[in-house]
Amino acid sequence: MLVWKAAIELAVDCYAATKAFPNSEIYGMMSQVRRSAASIAANIAEGYGREHRGSFIQFLRIAQGSLKELETHLILCGRVNLMVESDVLRLLTQSDDLGKMLRAMIRSLQRKP
Repeated sequence: MLVWKAAIELAVDCYAATKAFPNSEIYGMMSQVRRSAASIAANIAEGYGREHRGSFIQFLRIAQGSLKELETHLILCGRVNLMVESDVLRLLTQSDDLGKMLRAMIRSLQRKP
């Protein structure tokens, strides 16, 4: 599933981008970015595993929420100088692309009889 693969790639890139965070952020923003990024792919997988279209759509919506949470954390990381602007923009672009994929998948599943 392409949307799940894109979510995994975003999570991996978020882990890499937070490696340079100071130790004081291990339980703060580093944890928040990593957890919200990992949650996106996890919710896609969990919904798919439920084998019921309605449940899958609901978990895709939860993944969308985690994606918006991640975007907020990334913006904040840029604003407080935990992350360089180019990394923030790159990750937000990936996030935007993933959001489009999630919305398209939800619409597609909703149209099926």
